Amino acid sequence: TEETVETRLWLDEHDWLYRILRSSDNISPTFRFPDLISAGVSQLFSQPDASPRIFHYLASHLVLRDPQTPRRRESMWRSQYELLQDLQRSPANRHPHPKFQLDQLTTACIALCREEDESGSLILRQARLNMARRAQDWPAGQPG
Repeated sequence: TEETVETRLWLDEHDWLYRILRSSDNISPTFRFPDLISAGVSQLFSQPDASPRIFHYLASHLVLRDPQTPRRRESMWRSQYELLQDLQRSPANRHPHPKFQLDQLTTACIALCREEDESGSLILRQARLNMARRAQDWPAGQPG
């Protein structure tokens, strides 16, 4: 099974993550997009009200944006993708509610993280925590 999964991110949120990627705080190691996107998803899902917050953001903010907004293709780690996939399959995303796609769910997570901490320091901290968790599953000393 592939370790990362492709997703799309709306332009504003992609640009914000790009600023974090290029930030002088992103050192030792330098985290890339899969780490940053997955950190945003993990950060949000670590909170007990993640699902209602995401759907509220989608229904009150993202829905008002131009649906033709450009997206950027990026990757995320599979474990965080699975969290979003479960959310996409949840009753909150079924009839009679509108159906939101993976790019919208991913974008909402990043947007909410940005509202919480514009500096991106929480995202970078979460990326470190995620990496340490993934390292527990590596075969003897080999990154995977």
